[in-house]
Amino acid sequence: MGKLGVSVYPERSTYEEDAAYLDLAAKYGFKRVFTSLLEIKGQKDDVLNEFKRVIDHANSLHMQVIVDINPGLFSQLGITYDNLAFFHDLGAWGIRLDVGFNGLNEAEMTHNPYGLKIEINMSQGTKQIDNIMSFSPNRDNLLGCHNFYPHRFSGLGTSFFQDTTASFNKYDLNTAAFVNSQNATFGPWPTQDGLPTIEDHRNLSIETQVKHYILMDSINDLIIGNAYASEEELQSMHDAFTAVYPTLSVSTNKDITTLEKELLFNNQHTYRGDRSEYIIRSSEMRMKYADENIPVHNTVDIKRGDILVDNNEYGQYKAEVEIALQSMTNDGRANVVGHIDPNELFLLNYLKPWSNFYFKEHSDL
Repeated sequence: MGKLGVSVYPERSTYEEDAAYLDLAAKYGFKRVFTSLLEIKGQKDDVLNEFKRVIDHANSLHMQVIVDINPGLFSQLGITYDNLAFFHDLGAWGIRLDVGFNGLNEAEMTHNPYGLKIEINMSQGTKQIDNIMSFSPNRDNLLGCHNFYPHRFSGLGTSFFQDTTASFNKYDLNTAAFVNSQNATFGPWPTQDGLPTIEDHRNLSIETQVKHYILMDSINDLIIGNAYASEEELQSMHDAFTAVYPTLSVSTNKDITTLEKELLFNNQHTYRGDRSEYIIRSSEMRMKYADENIPVHNTVDIKRGDILVDNNEYGQYKAEVEIALQSMTNDGRANVVGHIDPNELFLLNYLKPWSNFYFKEHSDL
């Protein structure tokens, strides 16, 4: 099981605010903390003391802090890649290399005597990880983490994300990516329009972003990039991340019956293995509810994302629940009882035959 994480930026907040946020995140099972130390502005000792204070608090909560750095910081602090005592003394669990070295250096860093994790930027689209692996790193101390993108429309496309992630997955390395809070207001830089890894996530709820990552099944850890997420977001992220099966949000039609609501929301659904290009079928319902009365109503023509319940006119198929994958004519035997939340329609592309899922009621249409 992967881990959930939050981000804190001591240079742009107060210790009290950061500590309270970490306390809240820990309450919901968050284990990772991301922070950024790409450059030090102002009095070095003051800045580092603030970072250490926050890191110490995270450690007291048994959280694992990764510090984002670049080679320029090594020069600024007089640190060399073969002596990472500074980060150990800071209390960090590991360091993330925003910009890489030469492959050999990263590999040697994974053999540090402190057991510090060395996290590699996954979003560059290069062969860097192949280069590092050729120098026999300590895999237990080698991690991967994608970037986040403050500039609107600069985030990764899903296809590119999947390609770059695959280059890490082939080595069975722990991977991480960022989700975006709609409640948070800041990150490491003055200007930001949220901090997602994938551009299409920027305006989605955290819950939906997490569902997408879970269905792609290639990322271990998910971290909220911006601060501070609301308690509701922390809870919904935890719930989506730890769910046994994904849950799709459904808006119900006003004339949906009590029985149809039971069919949808009180049952686990299984995507039949003999897949259709037109519908996702959940067939067990027709056996469980074979003796129930499902009158004809709302048999309008069907569009992608509609939730269908086959009515009395469909004979042995009565009570089967379906999700429409494309527009179709309705011959009167399927009741249109609801619709997948428009923001989650794209998730239908990631459901696989024989996978299980649930519905939850979003709101009335």
